[in-house]
Amino acid sequence: MYCSLFGHDFQISKKVTQHVREFKCTHCNAQMTTNGQGKLIPLTPKFQEINAVLEQINKKRLKRKSELGDFSI
Repeated sequence: MYCSLFGHDFQISKKVTQHVREFKCTHCNAQMTTNGQGKLIPLTPKFQEINAVLEQINKKRLKRKSELGDFSI
């Protein structure tokens, strides 16, 4: 009821990549994520799966980058 009167109070619950994050309301536990345009959308099972894959890809990329060293100028 609080959120219907005053609006949600979203806090970052998970950083998937540098640009993609998952949010959770501190009052009603509603979950949201960012889409390709950076707008908040409901965190559906489809987007949970997409975010999990993005997170795995990002971790592998960062691990490979740290192992090779960043020699780019």
